[in-house]
Amino acid sequence: MWKVNRMEGRGQVVLSLSGRLEGEHLNELEKVFASEGTIQNLILDLTGVRLVDQDVVRFLANWEAGGASLQNCPAYIREWIGAEKAAEESVPE
Repeated sequence: MWKVNRMEGRGQVVLSLSGRLEGEHLNELEKVFASEGTIQNLILDLTGVRLVDQDVVRFLANWEAGGASLQNCPAYIREWIGAEKAAEESVPE
């Protein structure tokens, strides 16, 4: 189970995520995130996130690469995102 709380202020939208996020939730998360419009003003607060899978890590990494900001990101998620980026960069073209 997961939940998103939306807060707005100073020209930014903060989406506070909580619970357990898995790949099966990505379609719903994509709709929520995309409905906010400009990604550069989007902050994803991960304080309440307890567990993620690899699909969610890739999803968050893509949103961050696109300009969204990840705040209060648990260390294990940040490390996993870093590992995913390093793996992508090491793949020969």
